Amino acid sequence: MTVNGTYSVIDTHPCYVSDNTRYVFTSNPSIICVLLYIFLGLLSFATVCGNLLVIISVIYFKQLHTPTNYLILSLAVADLFVGVLVCPFSMAFTVTFCRYNAALFCKVRGSIDVTLSTTSILNLCCISIDRYYAICQPLIYKTKINDRVSGIMILLSWAIAAVVGISVMVASFYRGKCGKGCLIDAVLETVMSCVFCFYIPVIVMLTIYLKIFIVARKQAFSIHNTTCQSTKSGAVVSKMERKATKTLAIVMGAFLLCWTPFFFSLTFLSFIRGSVPLSAIETLNWITLSNSMLNPFIYAFFYSWFRAAFKMIISGKIFQGDISNSKLL
Repeated sequence: MTVNGTYSVIDTHPCYVSDNTRYVFTSNPSIICVLLYIFLGLLSFATVCGNLLVIISVIYFKQLHTPTNYLILSLAVADLFVGVLVCPFSMAFTVTFCRYNAALFCKVRGSIDVTLSTTSILNLCCISIDRYYAICQPLIYKTKINDRVSGIMILLSWAIAAVVGISVMVASFYRGKCGKGCLIDAVLETVMSCVFCFYIPVIVMLTIYLKIFIVARKQAFSIHNTTCQSTKSGAVVSKMERKATKTLAIVMGAFLLCWTPFFFSLTFLSFIRGSVPLSAIETLNWITLSNSMLNPFIYAFFYSWFRAAFKMIISGKIFQGDISNSKLL
């Protein structure tokens, strides 16, 4: 993400030395510098591997060919690109930010980052809508949310995100001397981007999940009190649907925990234009990127069918024969 304001390096960068006139990448990196390289590299690697497992699972196993899982697939593709593109770019900036073409680097990094983060947010919005119909309108769910509708939501999410990313490419960037941030030098653009790309979608998602929670509580109360089996089968959502909704709500919760501090800081700093350590901004940025690594682990922990699919892929069973019709427990 790009940040508005002017930031100075208050702390010394672990991979650079200064001769009072310039910063020079050290030929004898410190332990902290080496550990930073290793940690950021492992985070990128785990993000790529985890989301590849999700993508292969949804594409290969026919049991997972559902509108909900297609939306999860789209989210996993966005997270995969975060691991392949954004993490290396951010790693290069975090560890060796003095060695790159300033203007081009800021534009490319900002555009890719904003595009993929917006895609993730919009995919989560689509998932919340899918869950709303599954829980609150179960009798018309299959007519309202099908493969075609799911595909349209995915295309719209990526298209809108691409437009936002292109707008970032043509925005007025500022890149200070070595040790300064990679910034969008426009308060209004930054705040409006936060409002439309984060705050409004989050409010929409929270409202939908609150409605789902209220309806689910009423359904649970109905199950407890009714003795009419026909009423149960016609009005009550299956246990699997409720568990799926709970899991996807946890995915959204993890997203909020990782992204909210950064967007709050971005909005606040846009107004005060204060001087803060670049390391603090980069730390918040890496917390947001870590969210792309968390989602596959959430799926594996809560979804038994994803766990079974992951085991078959990791063990190599999918290469030993056609098991795409296997029953995933």
